[in-house]
Amino acid sequence: MLLRGCVLRNTEWCFGMVIFAGSQTKLMQNCGRTKLKRTSIDKLMNTLVLWIFAFLICMGVILAVGHTIWETYVGTNFRVFLPWDTFQISAVFSGFLTFWSYIIILNTVVPISLYVSVEVLRLGHSHFINWDRKMYHSPMGTAAQARTTTLNEELGQVEFIFSDKTGTLTQNIMVFSKCSINGQMYGDVYDEFDQKVEITEKTACVDFSFNPLCDRRFKFYDSSLVEAIKMEDPAVQEFFRLLALCHTVMPEEKSEGNLVYQAQSPDEGALVTAARNFGFVFRARTPETVTLCEMGRTVTYQLLAILDFNNVRKRMSVIVRSPEGQIKLYSKGADTIIFERLDPSCENLMYTTSEHLSEFAGEGLRTLALSYKDLDEDYFKVWMKRLLFASTVIENREDQLAVLYDEIELGMKLLGATAIEDKLQEGVPETIACLNLADIKIWVLTGDKLETAMNIGYSCNMLRDDMNEVFVISGHTLQDVQQQLRSAKEHILGLSCVSSAGHVEKTDAFADDSVFEEAIIAEYALVINGHSLAHALEPQLEHILLDLACLCKTVICCRVTPMQKAQVVELVKRHKRAVTLAIGDGANDVSMIKTAHIGVGISGQEGMQAVLASDYSFAQFRYLQRLLLVHGRWSYFRMCNFLGYFFYKNFAFTLVHFWYGFFCGFSAQTVYDQWFITLFNIVYTSLPVLAMGLFDQDVNDQNSLRYPSLYKPGQQNLLFNKRQFFLCTLQGVATSFLLFFIPYGAFPLMVKEDGSSFSDQQAFAVTIATSLVIVVSVQIGLDTHYWTAVNHLFIWGSLMVYFAILFAMQSDGLFGIFPSSFPFIGTARNCLSEKSVWLVVLLTTVVCVMPGLVVKFLRVDLFPTLTDKVRRLQQSRKKQGPQEQNLRRVRRTSSRRSAYAFSHQQGFGELITSGKNMRRSTVSSLCSPERTAQSHSSCWIESMLKRKNEVSCASPESEGGAPESSNSAIQT
Repeated sequence: MLLRGCVLRNTEWCFGMVIFAGSQTKLMQNCGRTKLKRTSIDKLMNTLVLWIFAFLICMGVILAVGHTIWETYVGTNFRVFLPWDTFQISAVFSGFLTFWSYIIILNTVVPISLYVSVEVLRLGHSHFINWDRKMYHSPMGTAAQARTTTLNEELGQVEFIFSDKTGTLTQNIMVFSKCSINGQMYGDVYDEFDQKVEITEKTACVDFSFNPLCDRRFKFYDSSLVEAIKMEDPAVQEFFRLLALCHTVMPEEKSEGNLVYQAQSPDEGALVTAARNFGFVFRARTPETVTLCEMGRTVTYQLLAILDFNNVRKRMSVIVRSPEGQIKLYSKGADTIIFERLDPSCENLMYTTSEHLSEFAGEGLRTLALSYKDLDEDYFKVWMKRLLFASTVIENREDQLAVLYDEIELGMKLLGATAIEDKLQEGVPETIACLNLADIKIWVLTGDKLETAMNIGYSCNMLRDDMNEVFVISGHTLQDVQQQLRSAKEHILGLSCVSSAGHVEKTDAFADDSVFEEAIIAEYALVINGHSLAHALEPQLEHILLDLACLCKTVICCRVTPMQKAQVVELVKRHKRAVTLAIGDGANDVSMIKTAHIGVGISGQEGMQAVLASDYSFAQFRYLQRLLLVHGRWSYFRMCNFLGYFFYKNFAFTLVHFWYGFFCGFSAQTVYDQWFITLFNIVYTSLPVLAMGLFDQDVNDQNSLRYPSLYKPGQQNLLFNKRQFFLCTLQGVATSFLLFFIPYGAFPLMVKEDGSSFSDQQAFAVTIATSLVIVVSVQIGLDTHYWTAVNHLFIWGSLMVYFAILFAMQSDGLFGIFPSSFPFIGTARNCLSEKSVWLVVLLTTVVCVMPGLVVKFLRVDLFPTLTDKVRRLQQSRKKQGPQEQNLRRVRRTSSRRSAYAFSHQQGFGELITSGKNMRRSTVSSLCSPERTAQSHSSCWIESMLKRKNEVSCASPESEGGAPESSNSAIQT
């Protein structure tokens, strides 16, 4: 009986249920809790509203005390026609009632409608993100999506970005780029002078027309490898035979020659596709066989065993029997693991291949080493019996199997190495450079190996060879990690002290770290692996880790689990009090996305788990630049301007009653008509401030991207804070003071055209109300930086609506219909027909607006900010087209090696060899193996993908951290 994935059929179901239950538990643990996310402006608004309410209580107390005093000393003189003896009300009790009356009158100072207006603005800002055509990815037909309406302004305050790597910075689409076979490197193109030529889109591809089963989308540029195949070089043929046999890919032949590969990981799909194009076509599989088409000849290999991949082994092997009866073991995996198991006779070839691997790693390619071994028939039979017995053991089964795997995988012969390119997404280096100019710190948190993560760091220009030093933290114990962190920190701070003071002065506490953080000019990078990070996140080391990370320009955390990603984000949130953003594309990024203040999901190759858990989503990493520097900055700028103006107009409107209380015997008499109080916030001033909050912008989107430093005021919370709130309220209080006292001082001196004087309170109220509406309209016009047709319509339209309603409410017609509701007939007509009233309105408007206008002009001229300078340039360059940034990618020349394992979780070997999802067929009766496998491949694929999705969040972490691999099938 052939081995079925090293597990007997009567034990497979039990182990499968245990794995499934464990994966579900891990899934629930790693997804994290869903938390209610609130912006810093939300929290500040709640605090300010409480302060305003306390201010309202204080005003009510002052006016109530004033009423009590006035009634005690002055009010008794009016009791001749207002007899109190009947009611027996004391002055104190009257003051108590007056307190509540003024609370009702002055309640408009508490901005209850503010929350509704803020949500309307956020809804509009979210739609602007959804409608942005420049964030639409046409190849995938995916538009940017704001999945929440509560975090828009926080996009303009981000200080830390935590990014996944695979599928986020890279495309997660693997391309077979280069290889090394028997000491010969293939993949580069040379000219007639034997000089290496850079491969571009114009470079001619290799012609694979000799192979009718080739994938026409596959591109390779070195024709010498095809020539070696045609010349039947044994090493080259064995190399591609290994790639065609050693995998867990499932083929599906929809029509004759139309092969579709369903792969566990995109790396496997790329390698099998490469073998297919070079003449070793993987056609079909059954639980017992693998069928290839080798240079046009159909060959069926008997599949004897699959030694599957896991995060400890970091390699995969298959044992097959050729049609000639020869038994061979083929293995592929991380080069550091494969090299340890080679036969001593391969030493020279190993050194040559190692040099090639270093060169591949220098170009940021993902590498695998390939090896094989001829097995003796008798030895294999004995080994199979031992393996079959070990597979039935209940205790320490995995350990015993691992020992047998290691035993048979010793003494292998090296074939070569592969180099796969996981291309960066378009615009990633430019986006990272632009975000760095905006003083946004980008940390890469990935499950990949250290070498691979560093390669991508160099490709993204996050790591550069001209950096002062790259600190690699790789300690295995708490003491080792502590020593490495302290040494790196002392190195940075020590050099800073030497450069600034000429001598080294260090303290154990590093009390001046924040000062050094601002003063350090040299560039450092920190790279830490998952095992060391687990120790560094302990309470006694987390402060040292955070201090060191903040002193470095680049931070890369590799081999981290999803939970560790969330812990790193939580560490920065807790101690730096900075706005954090997490971006990822896979299920293992969900916990990080939920933990950060803002979560961004990329709808790429790994399904929709990250998108469904995110606050914002789009298709490419480069759109993050526009999301933050344009939409985020605009949202923050608009919200801050909106809040400042809203508080200003509320105080200017309401506090007129406070001043009037000192002249009406604190009787809780209102200045304005009741209809004006009702309509002021609802009709007269609601639309203009909403238009400003929706459409205003200080600079356009081109300049927002061209000058990333414009983003910094949001990070420093400069546009709206407690200080700005006090300035806005102070301006509102001053405006209310002038609105009341200028007409109050002018009215006794004013004379109508007929010689009579102004003596009615309603004329006084109309004058103040008109002045107020005009002042707040002029003020919002001065505060508006970007005028649209909507702004003009709402501002001037609100003024016209005010006068239309005012004249209508005090007309003869409405009085005739509702005499009790509109008793003041003709007041507006009689009052506003006087030139003196308009002179008072004009004087009040000028006096209220001019101080702020003068201060604003002086500040712009004498102390211009970067925004002011950019606005001047923008106004002077309106006729010029936008200038694109030329951020040249720095080519990486490092010699670090990438020991990348092609898969990052337990493979599908058990499913393949168990035959649960495919019809069994013996070799003797398999007349058409490709047809047999084809007929049952669909159900196998569905089962494989189902299990893949079930453990996508769980299985990587159980082995100490796993890089991100594709959750979806890759078609090649």
